[in-house]
Amino acid sequence: MHEQAEQLLSHVRTAWRHRWYAVVFAWIIALGGWIAVYLTPNRYEVSARVYVDTRSVLRPLLAGLAVQPDVDQMVTMMSRTVISRPNLEKVIRMADMDIGLRTPEDRQKLIGHLTRELAIVSAGRENLYTISYADKDPQQAKRVVQSLLTLFVEGSLGDKRKDSDSARRFIDNQLKGYSEKLVAAENAVTAFKRRHQGLMPGQGAGGDYFVRLSDARTALRQAELALREAETSRDAIKKQLARDDEIMSQPAGRGATVGAFSEIDTRIRTLEEKLDGLRLTYTEQHPDVVALVRIIAQLREQKQAEDRSGKPVARQGPVYEQLTVALATAEANVAAMKARVAEFGIRYNELQASANALPLIEAEFAQLNRDYDVIKRRYDTLLERRESAQISGDVEVSDSAMGFRVVDSPQVPLAPSTPNRLRLNSLVLLAALGGGFGIAFLIGQLRPTFSDEQRLREVSGLQVLGTVAMAWTDEQRKRRMRGLAVFVFSFLSLLAAYVAVMASIVLTVSRA
Repeated sequence: MHEQAEQLLSHVRTAWRHRWYAVVFAWIIALGGWIAVYLTPNRYEVSARVYVDTRSVLRPLLAGLAVQPDVDQMVTMMSRTVISRPNLEKVIRMADMDIGLRTPEDRQKLIGHLTRELAIVSAGRENLYTISYADKDPQQAKRVVQSLLTLFVEGSLGDKRKDSDSARRFIDNQLKGYSEKLVAAENAVTAFKRRHQGLMPGQGAGGDYFVRLSDARTALRQAELALREAETSRDAIKKQLARDDEIMSQPAGRGATVGAFSEIDTRIRTLEEKLDGLRLTYTEQHPDVVALVRIIAQLREQKQAEDRSGKPVARQGPVYEQLTVALATAEANVAAMKARVAEFGIRYNELQASANALPLIEAEFAQLNRDYDVIKRRYDTLLERRESAQISGDVEVSDSAMGFRVVDSPQVPLAPSTPNRLRLNSLVLLAALGGGFGIAFLIGQLRPTFSDEQRLREVSGLQVLGTVAMAWTDEQRKRRMRGLAVFVFSFLSLLAAYVAVMASIVLTVSRA
C-alpha cells in the first residue's frame, strides 16, 4: 500500500512539472466543449400514451357462435407494424411535412429520419403504449405524434375490416364452388335413379337384391303350390260330374222343358249377378271375370240350341248345378293362379337376369351417395363458417371488441428534452480537468525525470551516494509564487467560467 502511494505521488509530481500544459489544454477542451453544447440545436420530444382495452363482455357471450380473435396478438402486431413506409407517407401528408420537399431524395431522407425518431413502445403495463417523437420544432413534433396516434387507432380498425372482408370473400368463393359441386352431385344421383328405375337399392319389399330374389323365389313356389291345389280341386269336380248319375235328370214333357228353361235362366241370372260384383272390383281381364263370361256364354248357347231344336234338355238336379258352379269357380281360380304363377315367374327371371348388374348398380349408387354426402357436409360446414365469420367480423370492427383510450394526449413541450446542457457542460468540465491532467502526465512520461533518490536507485540499479538540494534565491522564490498564483487563478477562472455558463442556461430555461 505504501509503495502504491509513493508511485501515485511520483506521478503527481511528474504531472505538476508540466502543469502549464494541463492548464492550456483544459481551457481548450472546456471552451470547445461549451461552444459545441451551445451550438447543439434544441430537440423537443412529444409523447402520447394510449391504452388498448381488450376485455369485452361479448367474448364469453359469443363463445361457440363466432371465432374469438386473439386481441392481444392483434394489438402486439399493430404496435410493431404501425411504423411502416405507407403509414409514414400518411404521417408526412397529415403533418404537412411535405411542403418543403422538392426531390424524391428529400422525401426518402425524411422517411428515414421519421423511422429513426418515431417510436412506439410498451409503457410497462399490459396494452399500454407510448408514442414518442423528437424534433427541432415543438409544433411539428406534436403534429407528427397526433398523426401517428390517429393512424394507430383508425388503421387498426381498417385492418380488421380488411381481414374480415377477405375471410368472407374467401368463404363465399368456396361456397360458390361447393354449391356447383352439390348441384352436380344431386343431378347425377337423380339421373342414375331414373336410368335404373326399379333396380335401385331399397326399392321393393325386400330392399336388398338377394333378399328380393329370395322373396321372389318363395312367392313363385307358393303360387305354383296354390296352382297345383286349384288344379287338383278342379279335376276332382270334373270327375264327380262325370260319374255322378244321380244329378242327371229324366226326359219329360212340355212342363219339364219349361222347368229346364227356368233352371238355365236362373243359373244365368246368378252368374250375371256374381259377374257384376266382380266387375266392381276387377277389370275385364281378371281371370275370374273371364271364366264367368265364358260360362255365361256357354249357358246362353245351350238355351239357344234348345230353342232351335224344340227338344227339352235333360233336366239337371240341384247337386249338378252346384257342381257346375263350383267347377266354374275352380276354373276361374285355376286361371287366376296361372296368371299369378306367370307374373311371379317373370319377376323371378328378371331378378335372375339382373344378378350381375344389380351389385354394380348398388356399388355405383353407394359411391354417388358417398360423394354427395361428403360435398353436402362440406357445404353445410362452409355455411356455418360463413355465418360465424360474419359475426366474428362484426365483433372485430365494433368498438365493443377492442377499445382505444388516449391516456395522455400529445402536448407542445415548453422546454427542450435534448440536449441536457447542464449535464453536458458538467461533463465538459470534467473532461477538461481530466484531459489537462492526462496531457501533463503523458508529457511527463515522454520526458521522464527523477523526483527522488529512491526512484533513481530503482531505475538505475546503482547505489546513490547522496543528493544535492536546490538553493532558491529570493527572486526565484517570488517568481515561483507568482507562477503558482497564476496557475490557481487559471484554475479558478475555469471554474468561474463553468459557473457562468451554467447560470446562463438556468436563466434561459426560467425565462422560457
